[in-house]
Amino acid sequence: MQLFDRKSLFAGLLIGLGACGYLALGGLTGAIIFAFGLISVVLSGTLLYTGQAGKLPLSQTGKLAVIWFYNVVGCVLLGLLMMSLGGEPVERAQGMIAARIAQGPWRAFLRAVGCGLIIDIAVWLYRTTKSTLPVLFGIPLFIVCGFYHSIADVVYIVAAADWTLPLLWYYPLIVLGNYVGCNIRRIIMPEQHGNLTSPEQNNNN
Repeated sequence: MQLFDRKSLFAGLLIGLGACGYLALGGLTGAIIFAFGLISVVLSGTLLYTGQAGKLPLSQTGKLAVIWFYNVVGCVLLGLLMMSLGGEPVERAQGMIAARIAQGPWRAFLRAVGCGLIIDIAVWLYRTTKSTLPVLFGIPLFIVCGFYHSIADVVYIVAAADWTLPLLWYYPLIVLGNYVGCNIRRIIMPEQHGNLTSPEQNNNN
């Protein structure tokens, strides 16, 4: 198994840039700008945890862990950049993380499940139709719904620079919640039973 995964690292940087845009603007405008991150991921063929969690079999859990790790590394770098710049984006990040922790474990998990479901569907539809519209609308959808993305949240956590004990339960739960959400579509609509996919398209992203 390849230990250094540049495609996963670059995907983390792309999602991190989208998250930085959201921190800078906030609101619906920021949510739309965020879509740059995932659109860039699917168009570049790089590897994102929430794009692969609903695709890779359980036998490739190790590969998924490597993808997650390098996604996090990329977002840590962007989070450090935002933290060093300071200002309103950092204040927004601090408020976001405090609100996430205040939700409690169960609600945080459910919000992560919702995000995973939307991201997986958006990426699946891109793979099968080559249209970026599901991604363009999927990103603002999960944000306005108040759902949590485990990779983007790394930017917010690092930028907030408020290391508290609740993060020890919060972050693992949203990683798990994203994974669960990313597999709902696969259970209900197995790709081998659908009419949207082809073998060549299944090899993309």
